[in-house]
Amino acid sequence: MILILNGPNLNRLGLREPAVYGQTTLEELEELCETWGAELGLGVACRQSNFEGQLVEWIHQAESEGFRAIVLNPGALTHYSIALLDAIRAQPLPVVEVHLSNIHAREEFRRHSVTAAAARGLVSGFGALSYKLALVYLADLLEAQP
Repeated sequence: MILILNGPNLNRLGLREPAVYGQTTLEELEELCETWGAELGLGVACRQSNFEGQLVEWIHQAESEGFRAIVLNPGALTHYSIALLDAIRAQPLPVVEVHLSNIHAREEFRRHSVTAAAARGLVSGFGALSYKLALVYLADLLEAQP
C-alpha cells in the first residue's frame, strides 16, 4: 500500500493557476493515482492537508498503518519545511517527492527543495504523470524487496 500525501493548496487543483498546475482537480488526480496503482499491483491511499503538522503526523504514522512507501507533494512547504524534512528522515519508508510543475523553471524561491534531501528521488514537471512515474519507481523498488 502506498500513501500519497498532498500539501497546502493542492485542494485547489483545477482552479488555481491552471496554466501552471493544469486543469485536473485533486479528486481526478486521486482517481488517476488509484488506477495507476492498481495497474502496478499497488494499493493507493490519498490524503491532502493544508496544515504542515497534519502532514508530519501522517508521515510518522505511515509505517504503523501498513504503508510501504510514500509519494509526497509538499506544495509550498517544499521550499522551507524543516519539519517535513525531519519527519521523512525519522521514518524508514521510501519517499518520492513529486511536483506537477517544473520547480526548476519557476521563480527563484521555488527552485530549491528542502524536503528532497530526504527523498529517494524527485519527479517534477510532468503534470499528473509525475505521480505515475513515482508509482512506477516504487512498484519496481518494492518488488525487489524481500
